[in-house]
Amino acid sequence: MKSVNVSRRRFMQSSAVTGGGLVVGFSLSGCSSTAKPLPVAASEGAWTANAFVQILPDNTVRFYTARAEMGQGVTTGLATLLGEELDVNPLDMDVRLASAHEDYNNPLFGMQGTGGSSSTRAHFLPMRQAGANTRLLILQAAASDLGVEITTLSTDNGHVVHAGQRYPYADFIESASSLAIAENAPLKPADEFQYIGRESRRVDAIAKSTGTADFGLDIDIPDLHYAVVVRAPVAGAKKLTADTAAARAMPGVTDIVEVASGVAVVAESFWQATQAASKVQVEWEETDLSRVDTATLRADYAAALDAGDGVEGPDEGDVQAAFATASTVREADYWAPLLSHSPMEPMNAVVRIQGEEADVWTGIQFPFAVAGLVSRMADIPSENVRFHQTYLGGGFGRRGTITHLAEAADVAKQTGKPIQLVWTREDDIRQGPFRPASLMRIKAGVDESGQLVAWDTARAGGNISPNTFRTLLPAMYPWLADFLVEGVANASEMFFENFSTDESSTEGLFEDYDQPNTRVTHMTVEHGLPLTFWRAVGHSYTAFAKESMIDEIAQAAGIDEVTFRLQNTQSSPRRQNVIRIAGERMAGMTVPEGHHLGMAMHHSFSTDVAEIAEVSVENGQIRVHKVTCVVDCGQAVNPDIVRSQMEGGIIYGLTAALYGDLNLEAGAVKESNFHDYRMLRMNESPEIEVVIVDSGTEPTGVGEPGLPPIAPAVANAVFKATGQRLRSLPLKLA
Repeated sequence: MKSVNVSRRRFMQSSAVTGGGLVVGFSLSGCSSTAKPLPVAASEGAWTANAFVQILPDNTVRFYTARAEMGQGVTTGLATLLGEELDVNPLDMDVRLASAHEDYNNPLFGMQGTGGSSSTRAHFLPMRQAGANTRLLILQAAASDLGVEITTLSTDNGHVVHAGQRYPYADFIESASSLAIAENAPLKPADEFQYIGRESRRVDAIAKSTGTADFGLDIDIPDLHYAVVVRAPVAGAKKLTADTAAARAMPGVTDIVEVASGVAVVAESFWQATQAASKVQVEWEETDLSRVDTATLRADYAAALDAGDGVEGPDEGDVQAAFATASTVREADYWAPLLSHSPMEPMNAVVRIQGEEADVWTGIQFPFAVAGLVSRMADIPSENVRFHQTYLGGGFGRRGTITHLAEAADVAKQTGKPIQLVWTREDDIRQGPFRPASLMRIKAGVDESGQLVAWDTARAGGNISPNTFRTLLPAMYPWLADFLVEGVANASEMFFENFSTDESSTEGLFEDYDQPNTRVTHMTVEHGLPLTFWRAVGHSYTAFAKESMIDEIAQAAGIDEVTFRLQNTQSSPRRQNVIRIAGERMAGMTVPEGHHLGMAMHHSFSTDVAEIAEVSVENGQIRVHKVTCVVDCGQAVNPDIVRSQMEGGIIYGLTAALYGDLNLEAGAVKESNFHDYRMLRMNESPEIEVVIVDSGTEPTGVGEPGLPPIAPAVANAVFKATGQRLRSLPLKLA
C-alpha cells in the first residue's frame, strides 16, 4: 500500500493548558501559506493531534469533519476512516462540523470544498494516516509512562491495553504532547479492518432523528431579523424603480434596502418579511433574456449544431474516414432541459456584523469562500470573519453557490442588524442558478462485427464552469476591484467559448467505450441564464444521450444490448464486470406481462454503474416498478451508505427523467413550486436493489454516480414497450 505524507512542515503550537495537555495542529495536505490558528478549541487538558482529531480529558475523541454533511453520510464515512486506524468506534466519537481553514482543504480541489463525490476517495488514505499516526503517538507515550516496551501494548476502542489492564488514551495526552508527531505510521491491511467495509448506523442519525441537529434555518440568535429579497422575474434584470410604501406599512417591517439582486425587505419574522415583500412594486429593465423562451433556446442550440462552428475537444483518429467504412451508422439529437436543484431546505444564511467582526452561520459546500465574501461585502478584515458550519438540508451543487450569503452580508451591513436571509422556494426555482439545458448530437458507426469504429458528438448550450467561477471570484479575491472581477470573469467565459471545451459541460459524452475514432465539439450558446453544477454535473444529461445512442446503434446492428456493451468496453475490466453482472441479473429476471427491461451503463466520478429499469406503459404513462443497480465504487467504507447514495441518486434522477422541466416564457421561468415542478412521489418510487461489487481498489465516488444511468435505462425500456425512441427529457410518449 502506498504511503501518505501527513506533513509536519507547518507545525503549530499554542500555550500549555491545565492538565498537561498541549493543543497543536498541522496540515494533512502540506504547507499552509499563513499561520492562522486552527479553529479547534483549546479545551482544558485536551490534545489535538491535527486539525481533525482532539482527545479530551474524559477520553472523548472529538472529530472535526472538514467536508459538508448534506445527507450523503460523509461525517460517518470520514469518522470511519479515522476510527479504523485510531482504533476508536466511530459511533463513540464526538463528531463536529469543522469551520473554515486552509488545513481543511480538499486534496482534490486545493480549497475547502465538498462536491464531485470526492470526500471519501480524497481522504481514504490521509484520514487513515492521521488516525494511524495519532495511535502510534499514544502508544509511544503509553510505553514511556508505563515503562514497558511498545511491542507489549495494543489498543482497543480508545484504550491502551497492557497485561490485561486498560488505560484510556486520555491518560497519556500529557506525555504525547511532548513527543514528535509520527509520520507514516503503518496502516492496517484490509483483512484487519474492524469498521471499514462494515455496516453501521450513521453518526448523525440520532441528532437528525431527534431534531437536535442544527441546519441553517434552525439558527436563532438574539435580535435576529429576517430578510426576503424581491427579485426580477427574469434572472439578472436590474431594478429601474421601486414603490415600497405599502411594504413599509406592513406589521413587523423594520427595514427595506436595495441590494444588487433587487429589494430586500427586513422584518421581525420570516412570514412578515414574505408578506411585505409581496407588496413591493418594482419596474425591471428589459434584457436580452427577456426575449427568450424555451422554444427559442432549443432552436438556437439546434442552429449552432447545424452550423458546426464550435470548439473542438478530444479528437482522435479519423472520424470521417471511419464513417465511410462503417456498416451501420446512426445519428440523433437528444434534449435535456433546464432544471432546478430544489434542495428541501431553502437557501439561507445568518450574518451578524459587530464593528470590525462578523459571524456567519450557514450550510455551504465551499466554506473557503465565506471569509473573503463577507470581508468584501462588509468591508472588514477577512481574518475577523468567524464561520459556523451547519448541516445542509440537501446540496446537489446548489450549496456550492454563495449569492445568498452575499445578500445576507449586504443586508446585515446596511441595517446593522443580525440577519437571516432566506430564499423562498419560488425564488430558488425561478431565479436559479440552473442546470443548463443541452442539445446533444451523436453520430455513431459500427463495423460488421458490431465494433464501434466512429463516434462523433457535439453539445450546444451554456457552459457550467465559467458561471460558477464568476460567482466565486469575489470571494476568492476580496481585494480585487469590481471591474477587475468582471474582466476576469468575462475572460473565463471567452476562453471556454472560443478556445477550449468546458469539461464539466461535455463529460460523459464519449469516454466509456473503445471506439478508436472520436471527435467532441462544443458550441457555446449563452442567453444570460445563471448556471451551475447540478448533481452529477455534465454526466446528468450526457449519459442520457450516450446510452440512448448505444442502445440505438446496438439494435440497428442486430446485437443484444449487453453483448454490444461488453464487446465495446474491453479496455476496462471494471466496466465490463458491472455490465456482465447486470446482464446476468437481467437475464434471470421474470417480469409480469406488459413490463419491459432496459439497461444503461455509465462511468462517472471514477465509479462504474450499470442499471436495469423495469418499466410498464399504461394509458400513455410511464411507470418504473424496479431498478437494479450494480455499482463498483472500490472499497465500500460503509455499504449501507453506498446503497443509500445509489438509491438517492436513482430517485433524484428518476424525478428529472419523468418530470424535471423548467420552461421559459419571455425569459421568466413559468414553474414556481412543487405543484408545477413535480417531484417523484412515494407511491411512484420503485423498488431498488443495489449490488455492490468489490473490485479491491481504493474507494471512488458514490454521491452522484447512481443518477446518470437511470434516465437512459428507462428510455431504453420504453422503446421495448412501445417502439418509440424518446430523445427528449423529461420522457413523454407521443
